[in-house]
Amino acid sequence: MERSQPMKIINVPYISQKDAYPTGCESVSAVMLLNYLGIAISVDEFIRNYLDCRSFEMREGRLYGPDPRKHFCGSPYSEADFGCYAPVIMNALWKIIGNWYEIVDESGKPTNQLLKDYIDQDMPVIYWACIDMREPIIGPDWKLLDSGEDFTWISNEHCMLLVGYDDENYYFNDPYDGHGVIPYPKEIAEDRHKAQYGMAVGVKRK
Repeated sequence: MERSQPMKIINVPYISQKDAYPTGCESVSAVMLLNYLGIAISVDEFIRNYLDCRSFEMREGRLYGPDPRKHFCGSPYSEADFGCYAPVIMNALWKIIGNWYEIVDESGKPTNQLLKDYIDQDMPVIYWACIDMREPIIGPDWKLLDSGEDFTWISNEHCMLLVGYDDENYYFNDPYDGHGVIPYPKEIAEDRHKAQYGMAVGVKRK
C-alpha cells in the first residue's frame, strides 16, 4: 500500500493581485516569496525597479510584441496585457537577492520533485499553471520585436506560489483567488503546469 503524504503547508505572507495588478501574477508571486525570505519589497517596487517590461507595436498592420522569455509582455498594471516566462522572473530575482541566493530554473522538473527539493525544505516555489485551473487556450500570436519570428501565447497563463501539499492536492498562495492559500487537485495542477511549459523558479541559499 502506498504511504499517504502528511499535509505540509508553508506559512507565506499573502498578496492579492486583484484590482491593482490584473496581469501581475508573476510579480506578485515573486514578491510573496521575497517577503517570506525577509526582503521588504512591495509589488510596485518589484515591477518598477526590477521587472523588464516591453510594449507591443503595430508595424504595417501586423502586431509585434516582446519575447516573454526576455520581457514582460506589456504592463502588469494593464488588464489587456499578458505576462512573462520564468527567465524574466529569474533575472528580476537575481538583481534583488543574487548575492545571497541561487536562482534556479526548475522548468520541466516533476512537481513531486519540487516538493522534495523545496517545499520539504520550507522553501516555496514560483509555479506556472492556468487561472483557476481553466483549460489553456492557444493564442493570440504576434511577431517578436527583435527577430520577426512568429510567437504563439498560451492564454489563461497564470503564476502562483506553491506552498504545500497533502495526499490529493497541491496548495498555492494564488494571487488571483484573492483569499490566501487554496488547494488544487494534483492531477489537474500538473496538467495545467505542463500546458505552460512546466515553468517553475526556485531559490536556494548559497
